[in-house]
Amino acid sequence: MPELPEVETVRRTLEPLLVGRRVSRVELRRADIVEGDRSASALLEGSTIEAIRRHGKQMALIGSGAGAGRVLIVHLGMTGQLVHHATRPDLSSTNHVHAVWTMETCAATKREPAGVLVFRDPRRFGGLWPLSLDALRDRWSELGPDALEATGEGLRERGGRSARAVKGVLLDQSVVAGVGNIYADEALFRAGIRPTRGARRVRREEWDALALAIGGVMRAALEAGGSTVRDYVGGTGERGQAQLGHAVYGRMGEPCIGCGATLKGGVVAQRTTVWCARCQR
Repeated sequence: MPELPEVETVRRTLEPLLVGRRVSRVELRRADIVEGDRSASALLEGSTIEAIRRHGKQMALIGSGAGAGRVLIVHLGMTGQLVHHATRPDLSSTNHVHAVWTMETCAATKREPAGVLVFRDPRRFGGLWPLSLDALRDRWSELGPDALEATGEGLRERGGRSARAVKGVLLDQSVVAGVGNIYADEALFRAGIRPTRGARRVRREEWDALALAIGGVMRAALEAGGSTVRDYVGGTGERGQAQLGHAVYGRMGEPCIGCGATLKGGVVAQRTTVWCARCQR
């Protein structure tokens, strides 16, 4: 599932293409991907895109008249793609396209062409959630701090008393928003903490190191355009390159980049996990 770097890459690539544009038409091709109001206006038809926001793994298109329900959360799920095309592509032979937004030219800037935005999701674990701006605030208030702003003290306060493995704590979006399986493994490797260790046994200074590691791996992945492990692409269809620099994720049985020992693997918090038994205490 796309994590913070992937969702933020989509947000950053779409922002200059969509903000200031009016949505002239919405085509909903599969109704069950929408949770809630499925009307065209709820899906931003007739609205001008005022902003694209993100918290953790969640991204929202903010349209004019947001207080009346003109906010649309786009959840990419495991295989979702939200891609802008300068001209309308031929969708007649394209499978799994569930929604299409046609944009108008911005009168203020006269940018051409207006383009279309396409949501595609083969496995349909993603979806669209029309909300009001107040409901968006309420929804995001239930999440922990964004992973780019993680602090050791915040991690310790929210998860340091848990009996769960420390990796399970990192995957809890109420503790820190935006960390998933890939970057939990990567951050724990950077911090030298074994993912199986109980969170209650992580020392204060280790929480500080872990917070720095989370920020570091997120920023590095952002610079590389996110990790394309399977279906992920950015907002204009480009593949990410961060997977080329993964230290442990997906490398079970390979040599550790730090010490050369064979990387171990197992299931932690119901997720496939990889670590170095020598480098991670």
